[in-house]
Amino acid sequence: MKRLPLAPRALTEPHPSRLAPDHPHRAEILASHAAALEAGQAGYPDPGTGLFVLTAGFLAARETCCTRGCRHCPYVHDP
Repeated sequence: MKRLPLAPRALTEPHPSRLAPDHPHRAEILASHAAALEAGQAGYPDPGTGLFVLTAGFLAARETCCTRGCRHCPYVHDP
């Protein structure tokens, strides 16, 4: 597989199409994501649903996009 370039933003900042600025759990999601990144964990439980969400760090280490619409996909670029 071809290695993809990362989007030009910090791994802590998801693309707005994947996590809207007005999402009701945005602050909790970003805090959970940052804590998981800091701890080197693959993901965290979503504050609203409890589902496991992969971190941008884990996804970046894979070096390619799976095209499944991951919340913290580090490969989604601005149009």
